Amino acid sequence: MSHDHHAMAGRELTRSAISATVHCLTGCAIGEVLGMVIGTALGLHNVTTIVLSVVLAFFFGYALTIRPVRAAGVPFAGAFKVALAADTLSIMTMEIIDNAVIVAVPGAMDAGLGSLLFWGSLAFSLVVAFIVTVPVNRWLIGRGKGHAVMHEYHS
Repeated sequence: MSHDHHAMAGRELTRSAISATVHCLTGCAIGEVLGMVIGTALGLHNVTTIVLSVVLAFFFGYALTIRPVRAAGVPFAGAFKVALAADTLSIMTMEIIDNAVIVAVPGAMDAGLGSLLFWGSLAFSLVVAFIVTVPVNRWLIGRGKGHAVMHEYHS
C-alpha cells in the first residue's frame, strides 16, 4: 500500500478506510460490550452504562494503537499522541452512532443479559456504526490524517 495518502484514491483508499474502521471497531466493540455487560449486570442507570461503555471503548481503542507503536520503539507519551491523532475522530464517530442506535431501539437498554433484544441491538448498533465510520476514516486517510499516521510504525 502506498504511504503517500494524498495520492491514494478509489479502491485503495476505501480498503485502507475499511481496515482502519475494523481496527476501530475492534477496540470499540470490546469496550462497548464490556461496558454494556458490566452496567447491565450491576443494574446501573442507562446513562452511567453508556458513559462506562464509551470510556472503555476509548481505552481499548487507544490501547490497540499504542501497543504496536510502543513495539516500534516509541515512548508511551509519543505513542499516546499517535493514538489520539489516529483514532479519536473514528472512535468518537463510532461511539456516537453506536450508542444512538442502542438508545433508539425500544427496551434495548433495559433488556437483560439473557435477552436477544439486548445482544441483537448491540450487534446491530456496531454494524451501523461501522458503516457510518468507514467514510469518516476514508476522508481522514485521504488527507493523511487519522489512521494514516500509523503507517510509519508498521514493520
